[in-house]
Amino acid sequence: MTPSRIRPPFDADERNQLVGWLDMQRAIIHYKCDGLSGTDTHRPVLPQSPLMTMAGLVSHLRWAEHGWFEVVFLGRPAVGPQFDDGPEDADMRVDDIPLAQLLAEYDRQCAVSNEIIAAHALDDVGSHPDFGISAANLRWVVFHMIEETARHAGHMDAIRELVDGKKGHY
Repeated sequence: MTPSRIRPPFDADERNQLVGWLDMQRAIIHYKCDGLSGTDTHRPVLPQSPLMTMAGLVSHLRWAEHGWFEVVFLGRPAVGPQFDDGPEDADMRVDDIPLAQLLAEYDRQCAVSNEIIAAHALDDVGSHPDFGISAANLRWVVFHMIEETARHAGHMDAIRELVDGKKGHY
């Protein structure tokens, strides 16, 4: 089931606005995937970007959430496809993984990210010793994830229209 795409209230405090906008963008990711066939989920439509599939983008966003909130911000070990010595864009190489599994993993990662956001002040800074970007505060990380998720939701708009003609961003 697609999560609700609700904007945060106009009068919400900063934290609730930030998380609200991020959650809405996350819900749009689900919306763009709703009703896709298994074949279309993994079908590349951009000749120069064969990994840019609906499934590949869901996986990428899952690992982006992990990388920014758990690794960069909390300082946990840098594990995951984006940190491995494997092929470039390994987080998007998901031909054998069903979309339902990828969306479930994304949802679990988003829940972890939201727990991290709830447990820290927006002015707290990251703590990973190996990444200079960990000097960013939590507010910056949340803004970045809103931007990252919205940008890829836009990619999904175009991919979905090319795959099966379905239009709509919201």
